[in-house]
Amino acid sequence: MAHSLSAQKRIRQNAKAKARNKARKEAIKLATKSFLSALASGDAAKAETELRATVKQLDRVASKNTIHKNAAARKRSRLTLRLNALKAGTAPKAVVKGAAKVKIATKGTGKKAAKA
Repeated sequence: MAHSLSAQKRIRQNAKAKARNKARKEAIKLATKSFLSALASGDAAKAETELRATVKQLDRVASKNTIHKNAAARKRSRLTLRLNALKAGTAPKAVVKGAAKVKIATKGTGKKAAKA
């Protein structure tokens, strides 16, 4: 237990900030899940509107420094890749079903390919 008034205040401030950051991150997760479910259903129009809402949420949270701006950009890029793959009709099932990462395989990449 903190004894000084300033230390007690910091504890209160940290608790508020933690709750606020947790709520913001949870909002991102919910928006992402709704986008992924729209993507899995194959409805490109609905997925696009969900993507806009998700991107808006990501940018807002990044502007408040809850997550890093580059982390938000990375997530935005990966989600957009999934939507574009759905629109093109060339989406692998792992991309549409909601895989953790989108990996676009190219022939001859990596350390093993360099050795061969």
